[in-house]
Amino acid sequence: MVFDGFDEFDIATSATTIHGRHGGEGEPVLLLHGIPETHLMWHHVAPRLAERLTVVATDLRGFGDSGKPPSTPDHAPYSMREIARDQIEVMQTLGYDRFMVVGHDRGARCAYRMALDHPDAVTRLAVLDIIPTGDTFQHADKDFSLGFWVWSFLAAPEPVPEHLIAQAPAVMVDYMLDSWSDRPDTFPADLRAVYTDKFRNPDTIHAICEEYRASVTLDYEHDEADRGKRRITCPVLALWSRTGAFASRYQPLEVWRAWADDVEGGPISAGHFLAEEAPEETARRLLEFLT
Repeated sequence: MVFDGFDEFDIATSATTIHGRHGGEGEPVLLLHGIPETHLMWHHVAPRLAERLTVVATDLRGFGDSGKPPSTPDHAPYSMREIARDQIEVMQTLGYDRFMVVGHDRGARCAYRMALDHPDAVTRLAVLDIIPTGDTFQHADKDFSLGFWVWSFLAAPEPVPEHLIAQAPAVMVDYMLDSWSDRPDTFPADLRAVYTDKFRNPDTIHAICEEYRASVTLDYEHDEADRGKRRITCPVLALWSRTGAFASRYQPLEVWRAWADDVEGGPISAGHFLAEEAPEETARRLLEFLT
């Protein structure tokens, strides 16, 4: 978990505080993590990118050491629209009005929403192992319900998932890390402990559940409102797990080409956690695209 040459920060935004690190020199790129992780998921890839780029890696609102602002009955504070606004403000505070974005999992959902809502800010977009939320739910079926049960569980009404996760946070974290990865040695004990420790915070658990509740309501609605009306105007790189659910259920490039004109990408020989299971290939593909 070494980020040599990176400085940690806590930046106040209009709605919360975002924790992260930055380092390197060159064009700026923002790295956004997925569940159940924090910005530490980039510990292999970020130093490689920083050899040629200025790298900013953050914890999303609700995750890790970033703030957990109160939610509302409609879950709006945890919609990707609001989470993306945090990240725009962070980059502006660091002096970057235009930048590239790389997101994995939940971070990729934030990243593509950012590209749609703030096209003047995002110059290149890389999305790792997702398709848009609207498309995901449009193609939901029995297999989706069973394979992606975490989505439904975390989006269940308060306080059921919050209470259950709080009783055994390691069970939830270990399930996600182990069942979604192909390589059993991907997560060393110290890193796994950090991810689990963050899930022991009741405010974190609630914030993450609120994010999933927003996903099945507001995020889906925002995607459907934009479908056919707004497009991602910057170049897009889509990478996905060769063995994962998205490779078997969808044609990722075709899906993303319905949202953007300039799309490239392909599968990586790893499970869901590309940056940690296959850091060299992931970093190489990202550098080819970002530089």
